[in-house]
Amino acid sequence: MDLKRLLSFVRRAVDDYHLIEDGDNIAVGISGGKDSLALLYALKNLQRFYPKHFEVTAITVHLGLEPFDLQPVQALCEELQVPFEAVATDIQNIVFAHKNQKNPCSLCAKLRKGALNEAALKKGCNKIAYGHHRDDLIETMLLSLFFEGRFHSFSPKTEWERTGLTLIRPLLYVPEADLNGFANKYKLPVVHNPCPADGHTKRQYVKELLGTLSKDYRGIKDRMFTAVLSASFDDWP
Repeated sequence: MDLKRLLSFVRRAVDDYHLIEDGDNIAVGISGGKDSLALLYALKNLQRFYPKHFEVTAITVHLGLEPFDLQPVQALCEELQVPFEAVATDIQNIVFAHKNQKNPCSLCAKLRKGALNEAALKKGCNKIAYGHHRDDLIETMLLSLFFEGRFHSFSPKTEWERTGLTLIRPLLYVPEADLNGFANKYKLPVVHNPCPADGHTKRQYVKELLGTLSKDYRGIKDRMFTAVLSASFDDWP
């Protein structure tokens, strides 16, 4: 996938769900993975021609896990002329202090969200952008269906009244396979995730299941995606 195609996906999501308004200062949560790096690349290039003026800031929450070299990410931000900040935390020790932690991913996500929100507010940002893509939307729907007994998935836009921040997901329409292609084509500096739980989660199980289903039933992802977009969820715009 080239930049033009990525921008067409992103602009469609931005326009469909009114994700960006004049004067927005958007903090992009950079994990070091292909998704968040592609999102940063897309928003910075969208900024050049989008009719509504907005600013972009990159923020990485460092969990304390090593090795985690952010120099390549910082170099990309300098190339794109995007301010970058790495926030040091002790999340690793908090999450893995107790080996019998039932849901380390949930606790880690809450702590990362809090650290990112705090850093974004200090930077004067009013919105936070996550790199969740189309496959993430489908996987979240399946996780909700399998383990919560309800048909639901995350919203393209969520307003957090307590902080005054708004969460947006501009990659909503982008298939993960296309993001892989984009990362390879533009040589994005993807940083390996050193988390010991990586690849051993319910989400990973659902991702692999979805991959199997896609091989057996052509177009099943498209139908699942359409089902989510067609549903009437109370928290969707």
